Amino acid sequence: MTKICVIGAGAWGSALACVAARAGHDVMIWGRSEEIVSEINSSHTNTKYLDDLKLEQSIVATTDIGKAVRGSDLVLLSIPTQTLSSRLDEIRKHSGDAILVTCCKGIDKETGKLPAELVSDAFPNNVVGVLSGPSFASDVVANLPTAVTVASDSEEVSDILAGQLSTDTFRCYAATDIKGVELGGALKNVLALAVGAARGMGLGASAEAALMARGFAELRRLAIALGAKPETLSGLSGFGDLVLTCSSPQSRNFSYGMAMGKGESLEGLKLAEGAHTAGVALKIADEKNIDVPIIGAIVNVLDKKTTAREAVHSLLTRPLKREI
Repeated sequence: MTKICVIGAGAWGSALACVAARAGHDVMIWGRSEEIVSEINSSHTNTKYLDDLKLEQSIVATTDIGKAVRGSDLVLLSIPTQTLSSRLDEIRKHSGDAILVTCCKGIDKETGKLPAELVSDAFPNNVVGVLSGPSFASDVVANLPTAVTVASDSEEVSDILAGQLSTDTFRCYAATDIKGVELGGALKNVLALAVGAARGMGLGASAEAALMARGFAELRRLAIALGAKPETLSGLSGFGDLVLTCSSPQSRNFSYGMAMGKGESLEGLKLAEGAHTAGVALKIADEKNIDVPIIGAIVNVLDKKTTAREAVHSLLTRPLKREI
């Protein structure tokens, strides 16, 4: 691969552009904002999302999506899951036979589909992959050690993608379980809301650990029922991502959960994909008759049917049961 296009000039898109540039590729990043695109090209920074961290100087940014996509060997889709569908038609006009890799986490509220399913529907003749795992954009831009999972249906393609996107500090592990990789990334965001709420209420580290462990059990039950492989969920894109997202206010979902736990207004907070995913995840679980009490409690808080403290009380007073 010689040309890589990144769709999305937010924090994660900028980080992936840095990875691709460090791996020796020609990189063009597309963004909606003229201001951000100009800043990336002139100052090699993206201060709105990444403060004063320096991006790779070889990255070229543009607001012309056709210019960004045309002639690319690989297109990295780093826009929010809930807006992904709205961009696919325009990308398809210019994509040719490029490999498309989803780099967003969530479940589409309108269709109940995962990002790779949306892309596969729109690009039936293209190879589709996913990239996900425990990674903060600022760490990646700062060239700190990070490991993620890269998956496609083909072992050969997965190995090629992992090789093309790996650097000395960004390590990609190849996999073929697309559904498992995406479900781990989507559902852990919902659980991060719960752990963040516990932090916001000051419930202590023991409560947070309990929510992570029992939440992971819910994640596994639901994801396996939808076709994910258990070993994928125990890896980087499942358990690994859950640990990272549930352990730091640097995570938007964790911070959003903290605000919920404190009873603060959620207006104006940065996008928390888990808030969009929670409702559709619960709907799927109900359809599959899968017990997900923590996810259900989060949905009730988001829908203002109960307070965070009332939700904790309801979880603690559930009937006792065997762990396994």
